[in-house]
Amino acid sequence: MKKNSKTIFCCQSCGYQTPKWMGKCPDCGQWQTFVEETMHSSRGLKTGIASEHTKPVPIDSVELSEGHRLLTHINEFDRVLGGGLVAGTLVLIGGDPGIGKSTLMLQALYGLAKQGLKVLYASGEESIKQIKIRSQRLSVICDNMLVVSEVDLESVLSMVDSVKPHVLVIDSIQTMYNGDLSSAPGSVSQVRESTMRLMIMAKKTGISVFLVGHVTKDGAIAGPRIMEHMVDTVLYFEGDSNHVFRILRAVKNRFGSTNEIGVFEMKEDGLSEVANPSAVFLSERPENAPGSVVTASMEGTRPILIELQGLASSTNLGTPRRTILGLDHNRVALLVAVMEKKLGMHLMGHDIFMNVAGGVKVHEPAVDMGIISAVASSFLDKPIENSTVVLGEVGLTGEIRAISHVEIRIAEMKKMGFARCLVPKSNLKRMTEIKGVEIIGVSTISEAMGVLF
Repeated sequence: MKKNSKTIFCCQSCGYQTPKWMGKCPDCGQWQTFVEETMHSSRGLKTGIASEHTKPVPIDSVELSEGHRLLTHINEFDRVLGGGLVAGTLVLIGGDPGIGKSTLMLQALYGLAKQGLKVLYASGEESIKQIKIRSQRLSVICDNMLVVSEVDLESVLSMVDSVKPHVLVIDSIQTMYNGDLSSAPGSVSQVRESTMRLMIMAKKTGISVFLVGHVTKDGAIAGPRIMEHMVDTVLYFEGDSNHVFRILRAVKNRFGSTNEIGVFEMKEDGLSEVANPSAVFLSERPENAPGSVVTASMEGTRPILIELQGLASSTNLGTPRRTILGLDHNRVALLVAVMEKKLGMHLMGHDIFMNVAGGVKVHEPAVDMGIISAVASSFLDKPIENSTVVLGEVGLTGEIRAISHVEIRIAEMKKMGFARCLVPKSNLKRMTEIKGVEIIGVSTISEAMGVLF
């Protein structure tokens, strides 16, 4: 080994660096994650994004071109991106294996290529013949779609210089290899360096780049956390690979709304967008069934009606079970404690199971009243009227607090045919009259239980 080279030990989970090997990472707490790597100076980072403008300029003197967003004509995907793809943006897409990341990328590139735009799909996991077979199955073949099977980052960047595509897809970023580094592909150093090189290329040339990322067993995108800070948009594909519905969620977006979602259905010919998710999630809702209630959740700028299912069954165990799917486990435990204290329901002797129908994950406080109503309905064995929607955030003293976007939620429930809605009484002061819907204001959970049962 050369004398001027220096070795460090890098955590493959979080990127923490140390000069000596350690069994446990002091930053993320993971065991046996340190790998020895050789440090090299990054020759590709000597010229930064602003190399052509070395002097600072007043912000009001910066000229903006009338650039428009590129549309993939997949409405759900374009809305999650914030209305389309901005030139020079860097988008990171993560999800479980087999969830449909590569399928979505091929369909999105096809939508762009049909408009006459040149696109490049660089795959490090499939050969070009395998990509052709999948493209035929999806019926997404176009002359402007260029494909290549390559893992060398320098080769990919040279292709970009010669081809000059409008959009580039790297599938996946964990397979890219930079010869300047001695570590293996997928290591923290390789992923960080490759992402940085692609980011500088995108900002200097205006080429939009999609990065497909692997996820760990915890559901986070594999690689250093700094990778999510470098990109402009981070999208997560949610849903069980055995389930037909897929949810594309934006957790970071510099050019649009965060926490926006798009709903897709997996079919034989690829991903099909679901224009009305509320109708899909409520299509199989049972009638007059205790433990079932409908509430409205805001996902970005879109209201979605979801069905919450609760089951309270007696148990002989000393510690009752609390099984929660799609909701915050701690939030449900808190609301169950409020029900015991303020409603007098003895739930400590009951197992409680909660589920959000359709595989959606909801972490909004506005569904608190829906959780309490579903558990109370199952505990009392009394169904809630089918035409009723329940909204409201619940505090520890049993009060029902105001929520945001209540008029948008009520408009969505009216469109879906619901006729009655329970809302926090404090929201009634700021609401305009909505015809065709009976709106009942409640201030405590005791008052709400009297209205529902």
